Amino acid sequence: DWALGRERYWGTPLPVWRCDNSDCGHMHCVGSVAELSELSGADQSNLDLHRPYVDEVTFPCPECGGTMRRVPELIDVWFDSGAMPVAQWGYPFQNQELFKDQFPADYICEAVDQTRGWFYSQHAISTMLFGQTDFKNVICLGHILDDQGRKMSKSLGNIVEPWSVLDKYGADAFRWYMYTAGPPGEPRRFSVELVGDVVRSFTLTLWNVYSFFVTYANLDGFDPAAPRVPVAQRDPLDRWILSELHNLVREVTDAYETYDVPGATRPIEQFVDRLSNWYLRRSRRRFWKSESDADKQAAYQTLYECLVTVAKLLAPTMPFLSEAMYRNLAAGADASAPESVHLAFWPEWDAALIDAKLMDDMRLAQKLVSLGHAARNSANLKVRQPLKRAVFAVDDINAVLASIGEDLQKRLDEQMKPVYDRINRIVEELQATIAEELNVKAVDFSSSIPDIVSYRLNPLPQALGRALKGDFPKVQRALREGAPADVDRWAKTLLAGEPITVEVDGQMYTVTPDQVEVQREAAEGYAVAEDYGYLAALATTLTGDLIREGLAREFVRRVQTLRKDAGFEISDRITIRYQASDRLRDAVQAHAGAIRAETLADALREGLSEDGAYSDTFEFDGERVTIGVRRA
Repeated sequence: DWALGRERYWGTPLPVWRCDNSDCGHMHCVGSVAELSELSGADQSNLDLHRPYVDEVTFPCPECGGTMRRVPELIDVWFDSGAMPVAQWGYPFQNQELFKDQFPADYICEAVDQTRGWFYSQHAISTMLFGQTDFKNVICLGHILDDQGRKMSKSLGNIVEPWSVLDKYGADAFRWYMYTAGPPGEPRRFSVELVGDVVRSFTLTLWNVYSFFVTYANLDGFDPAAPRVPVAQRDPLDRWILSELHNLVREVTDAYETYDVPGATRPIEQFVDRLSNWYLRRSRRRFWKSESDADKQAAYQTLYECLVTVAKLLAPTMPFLSEAMYRNLAAGADASAPESVHLAFWPEWDAALIDAKLMDDMRLAQKLVSLGHAARNSANLKVRQPLKRAVFAVDDINAVLASIGEDLQKRLDEQMKPVYDRINRIVEELQATIAEELNVKAVDFSSSIPDIVSYRLNPLPQALGRALKGDFPKVQRALREGAPADVDRWAKTLLAGEPITVEVDGQMYTVTPDQVEVQREAAEGYAVAEDYGYLAALATTLTGDLIREGLAREFVRRVQTLRKDAGFEISDRITIRYQASDRLRDAVQAHAGAIRAETLADALREGLSEDGAYSDTFEFDGERVTIGVRRA
């Protein structure tokens, strides 16, 4: 089903000789140089097996005595490509054992247009010779499109020159985008700025964590070879991130074993995000504190193991970044470590350190915190402004389905109780973490939605109107203007995916969830957000104490900005002088101790009489302050 010969000059000559006697036409396929030497009666071991040299070799026809000459055609180049598995070893003339060890190949890789080309020709030749395929796995690559989804072409002027990407963002980001943009077989969009997104969203995040560690490790003289704090004795955050790390090693290793490209790369992105935006942020004060106790040592050891392991996991896909990190962290600190990450052993995971329950609990806590932040954003309240209370809840299914039947309600109780118990336990165990992340004074969980939301029903004319026709206006009015208790009950039933029955003028109407939009509104003094099947409500009423604490936090932020702008070292002690509007001055005085601790200030004084201070003036939340900082 495929032409064996091609009428070309360059390429691999078809090894077929044919008798030049037109009455004979005998053909012979030569199988080796040794056979050609025997047939021609001359040593052909140094013969260049290409045109024109091979065409000069002739031998007598065994049938009629005529002259056997090579046919002018070449063998089709796809047969060359299909013969690659044997040709690369010179098999069967040499390397027989090596060929047997290497055949079939673990995997091959080419673009989707090779389905009828290289992939097929390998199948055809391997099947003819060995009765089997010549590779175990294939990574088939989709086409690369421009950022608008169009095929790249010179006529459209949408081709991206590789050097423009390499010069701007480097080879590692280029590689990483290709690995993570989608499964290899899918077409992917490509532009210089899509690669730039890798740098902004992943590379810089990882580098900032690495930079933080190096800065404080050098400051504190951290020694990776020091005796390790047993994992069981470390902070729950340490045990959690180590569990995530060893689970990551397992995931990435399994993905490489099964040739799953996104599975070998995307989980690393997710881990680095958890490492930066949860573990490090939650652990910063452990690195900042002055005493070098076991807790601080455990934090250093945990973060060190995470960074070195991530460098090893990144080695195949980000060879340069991983090498830079590894050489500084490991090769530069441990004389016994290989000098390159590419010479190091692949990391192994410890199943005993993988705590699925702890990971699930922490991930749920992160979801609840994310939901709390969404509620805060909906009320336009800065994260630095402390709030009194956060409440988390799951929909009150019992109230929703009370009218359906006691048996169902009982079964539902039994199914939901473990869920309620688990969330309540997580909120209780991680209360301090959730409260600090959300900057609230108290965190509660309720097994039913408390009286912090109200419901509105919006009947959809195209859905309910079509069903009820002339009766739609009065049913619409009943749903919109019904008694609060009725609207609450109807809303919860509809949210549970069940129909409701509405009585209007003595007539009963059935209304289904797809015919009514249920709208939730926060009660006075609360901000609400819902997702993941949960609801978060934050109390938004601000007392004088809360306002003063929020202003003090804003003051700290400005001092830290001045420290950075003045070029102070992280460990430098400072003195602070300030002159503020009345309300802000009261806040600074009320929280002076916390401000000094956060900013490493030996002194915090009102007035700007001190010379040589680095100063600036700020305005925020209707307040004005001039701050001066200098090294103590």
